[in-house]
Amino acid sequence: MPTESSETLPRIECNDGERQITFAAHGHILTNVNVWSADSEWIVYDVRSDADGGNFDGNRIERVNVRTGVVEVLYASRDNVCCGVVTASPTDNRVVFIHGPEHPTPDWSYNFCHRRGVIVHMDGSGTATNVDACDLTPPFTAGALRGGSHVHVFSPDGMWIAFTYEDHVLWALSDSDDDLNQRDLNQRGVGVSLPAGPVVVSKDHCRNHDGSYFTVLVTRTVNHPQPGSDEISRAFEDGWVGRDGYVRRDCSRQALAIAFQGQVVTAKGESISEVFIVDLPEDLTRPGDSPLQGSSTTRPAPPCGVSQRRLTFTADLKFPGIQGPRHWMRSSPDGDRIAFLMKDDAGVVQIWTVSPNGGNSIQLTHNAYDIASTFTWSSDGHWIAHAMDGSVCVTSASTGVTRRLTLSSPPEYSPRPEACVFSPDAKQIAYVRPVSSEGHTWNQIFVCSV
Repeated sequence: MPTESSETLPRIECNDGERQITFAAHGHILTNVNVWSADSEWIVYDVRSDADGGNFDGNRIERVNVRTGVVEVLYASRDNVCCGVVTASPTDNRVVFIHGPEHPTPDWSYNFCHRRGVIVHMDGSGTATNVDACDLTPPFTAGALRGGSHVHVFSPDGMWIAFTYEDHVLWALSDSDDDLNQRDLNQRGVGVSLPAGPVVVSKDHCRNHDGSYFTVLVTRTVNHPQPGSDEISRAFEDGWVGRDGYVRRDCSRQALAIAFQGQVVTAKGESISEVFIVDLPEDLTRPGDSPLQGSSTTRPAPPCGVSQRRLTFTADLKFPGIQGPRHWMRSSPDGDRIAFLMKDDAGVVQIWTVSPNGGNSIQLTHNAYDIASTFTWSSDGHWIAHAMDGSVCVTSASTGVTRRLTLSSPPEYSPRPEACVFSPDAKQIAYVRPVSSEGHTWNQIFVCSV
């Protein structure tokens, strides 16, 4: 259904091939990937009250038609719920997004541990279905979380959902009350929800709820990584690998895998982020060496058959570790390369790639300007879209040559760093620019043609 009429802002002068498609006087926030409907007709987004979108206080999920500019509300929250960070299914008309707690209270307000994923169909019903169940009291339930999920992204076949996670049970423990050597810390990890639900939990906590998917944590972290080891204290900024996974060195296919950033400690004691990958079995419901649901003092554990590996080793470089704007690991459609950002020896943020099988990292771009945003691959694998020097750009995935699609803009009007997203048909790129008028500045959604 269309939104209620609201104040609109004047159109700004656009470059050739660039169009502003939202105009309402509020913030418009794009997620870093999967913001387009499967048919490339619609863009989904959330709304924020502040100009730059830093406050997670939106109360609805919307979509805009790229051809007509028609805006529709997909979900309007109630009970003082905040919602946002929406992504679309690549195969059908579903969207998934963060849903905050109903009736928030001082001791249970929105935070990293107090949120969940919900699915809504783009059919106008506005009905939200919980993805992940939550069970906050022991004995915990296998297939349910004990905290909050974030940045939910469908797998390329639309079946599974990946996300990042933080644990309320461990977060709520006081460091002064427990011996930290005897329990796990709350650390960000990567999880997966798969259609093996529903998961029903006891209602002995007022914040417990059921979920329609079976949900597990698939990464493994440790409280204090050994310097120089592959142990990590944090897993984050994840992305699915390939449309159909990737081909292993032995020529067999790994059908399901997720690349992510893992925080390691170098031999010199410096904390940096490196590229990791986790290979997933087809069945994630079988426990491994520890309970899937964790315990009162331990994190949820990965299922049987999950394999976590480090792919990059950058500690000896002039600028070690992943660098640049906040970004998520993005794989080529064929799964052969995982792209990430890192500085070259001149200190310029460039696009690099690494094979999911490991090996040397390869510098793709050699630009004079920093890559200034997160990025996405085109569906044909030929191009990578990103912002740079106030412009929306595409880089050839084969040659590394970067081409501007829009003119360079001053910083106050430059494309925002959070999103630069190819449409599924590879013909357009969606992004956000600040637009100012009469003393107010709001993020507005733009598209440019490729």
